[in-house]
Amino acid sequence: MFHNIYQGKKVFITGHTGFKGSWLALWLSKLGAQVCGYSLAPHTQPSLFEQLGIANQITQSVIGDILDEHLLRETLNTFQPDIVFHLAAQPLVRLSYAAPISTYATNVLGTLHVLTYASQCSTVKAFVNVTSDKCYENKATPHKYRETDPLGGYDMYSSSKACVEIMSSSFRRSFLQSPQAMALATARAGNVIGGGDWAVDRLIPDCVRALVNKTPLVIRNPQAIRPWQYVLEPLSGYLLLGEKLLEEGPQYAHSFNFGPRGKAAFTVLEIAQTFANYYGEELLLTPTGSPLHEESLLQLNIQKAKRQLGWAPIYTTQEALTKTAAWYKRFYQQQTDMLAFTIQQIADYEERVKKNINKRPSC
Repeated sequence: MFHNIYQGKKVFITGHTGFKGSWLALWLSKLGAQVCGYSLAPHTQPSLFEQLGIANQITQSVIGDILDEHLLRETLNTFQPDIVFHLAAQPLVRLSYAAPISTYATNVLGTLHVLTYASQCSTVKAFVNVTSDKCYENKATPHKYRETDPLGGYDMYSSSKACVEIMSSSFRRSFLQSPQAMALATARAGNVIGGGDWAVDRLIPDCVRALVNKTPLVIRNPQAIRPWQYVLEPLSGYLLLGEKLLEEGPQYAHSFNFGPRGKAAFTVLEIAQTFANYYGEELLLTPTGSPLHEESLLQLNIQKAKRQLGWAPIYTTQEALTKTAAWYKRFYQQQTDMLAFTIQQIADYEERVKKNINKRPSC
């Protein structure tokens, strides 16, 4: 996949100890890349990073804060990467209400640190800045947000990601106009599901904890609709975008949405119930309200990624839930060979892409 562009390339990933970061680091290592990960220590127990032994699967793993300018700059300059994938963030909406200052410090100032020191590293040719679908000014209507729609955000997490989008555009125009400058693009993905996520206040991890512990699942907004997608879908988009940036640079240096198929609009309640069915256990539900604002409807238009990158989602929502349930079922029943099982799920996805490359579903 990706025309072997990552074979032998030096790839720098921030946030490699997180859920998506661990999957990306493993995938890149299997694509033949030399991977340096830079992140805080895993913040969940268990963690996908530790369960898969990601530190042993990649070239270098550095535990550090993107707010630590000295360590960040030193690590980048020593590793001399070809491309940067920036995933490190405070990623939770509800936590941003309790910790607005640290959310902005990490998401905005931290991103500026990574952008600055990557741009000063002469080997870096491409930078994929992963933000969020929540960067849009959400009107809670059936409108599917395009990359040209206004940015905003009700809560501090969402608005921090909008700030990162604005900052990325400003940084590009201010500092990346020379032919030798790195090509910077932003990637906006929806709600991601897959094996190995144990974060708090996320639906699938909450479902897993409820099923394993035989406790009721508390659902705050059962009728809320989100763009659910399997973890490898947006990651394939990031990797494809990185390929284009490395090969053609400024032509692809802008923003892209990565979301599910156009008809994949499911409520929180539907996702929870379907996941439990695939897991094979009865789920006890306790719907409840929340004093904190959370958007009730969010959908993405992914035509730009399809048209310009040739990317489109492969799995249906049901397939994504099946793959996710199978991963957790394997983990809690056996807790062995999870690395091999995860690699096989990557291989399964790659095979589906190859089979569907000329007949991708309509978006």
